[in-house]
Amino acid sequence: MNTQERSQAADFTTEVKLQGFKAYEIDSKSGGHSYNRKDFYKISLNTGKYIFHYADRSFETDETILFFGNPRIPYSCELVSSINEGYACLFTEDFLKLSDRSESLLQSPLFKIGGTPILQINWEQKAALASIFQKMIAEQDADYAFKDELIRNYINLIIHEALKLQPSENTPEHKNAAVRITSVFLELLERQFPIERIDRPLELKTAQDFARQLSVHVNHLNSSVKEVTGKPTTAHIAERIISEAKALLQHTDWTIADIAYALGFAYPTYFNNFFKKRTGHIPKSVRALSL
Repeated sequence: MNTQERSQAADFTTEVKLQGFKAYEIDSKSGGHSYNRKDFYKISLNTGKYIFHYADRSFETDETILFFGNPRIPYSCELVSSINEGYACLFTEDFLKLSDRSESLLQSPLFKIGGTPILQINWEQKAALASIFQKMIAEQDADYAFKDELIRNYINLIIHEALKLQPSENTPEHKNAAVRITSVFLELLERQFPIERIDRPLELKTAQDFARQLSVHVNHLNSSVKEVTGKPTTAHIAERIISEAKALLQHTDWTIADIAYALGFAYPTYFNNFFKKRTGHIPKSVRALSL
């Protein structure tokens, strides 16, 4: 990205931050917009052939897909065909959460790191979804006093249409204290990612760190998380750090020492040992596979 492109990306990011929302059309000539993905959620309807990199996974897609991007999960997209068309909308978490019902939608499998961010769309679904995006684009430039609420309804409608294609049992239900504290822990864990700056290393790295942040005893946190998820707190933390480490190894040119520091390790050796223990590979070998 050259200086002019960086300036345009900064201007576009500032514009969307101020408005809280932006919808636009994608075509093969103009493409999309450059922006800081850490600032916005994204929903896009894409027709073409792409390779999506999402955390440490990759998806090859063709025809039409519906994509859900979470600002806390690293992702990128490679266009591998001459066709690139569709629609996209970016929105901040605060914009959508002005609607009380929307918070649970952001916790759906569509935006979760272990969920499915890409859905294959048939022609009938494409037409219906394209119509919603077109309404959002028209509405954002209108003078209607309640257009933000109407746009939120359109976003929610797209999410609900996508959730119909997801198993209903994946939708979280906050039934008791253990579920609530686990939900807050998982959200706090995700809020630390993606790591985009070497000089801002991971702050919360242990169960004790999270317990202090949540103002609960570490034993209570551990028992709640284990009861709800079946896995200990340390396992969730380790898996998320490993996932981020793989993404950084595959999608950045940072040195392994830089990645180790950014992930909160005092020495690269500690990071190497941690990574090998949980993956069976050393970081250098994972990076070599992505070259």
